[in-house]
Amino acid sequence: MKTRLARILLCAALIGAAAAASAGGPWRAAEQNTVGWQFMSPEERVEHQRRMRSFTSYEACVAYQAEHHARMAERAQQAGVTLAPKAESGCERFRARGVLK
Repeated sequence: MKTRLARILLCAALIGAAAAASAGGPWRAAEQNTVGWQFMSPEERVEHQRRMRSFTSYEACVAYQAEHHARMAERAQQAGVTLAPKAESGCERFRARGVLK
């Protein structure tokens, strides 16, 4: 009985540690945090994530993000769609983590 309880507690600890590690993992571009995701090719999504991760300055990140948003708004307009703003900003998240200065 003690062995079973110890195993359960160990599993719970490992799951908790994995969840904590993934919460602090690298930022990933995804539909929920990328304006115009539906108008991007898979290659563009990979490049967007690479670019977003490459910035060291907040201003450069925001400038790129504004350019990206304008490009995606243009694609949305051509498709007759209005883009909804995202609640999460990658630049803000990077700054909050101390990645951007």
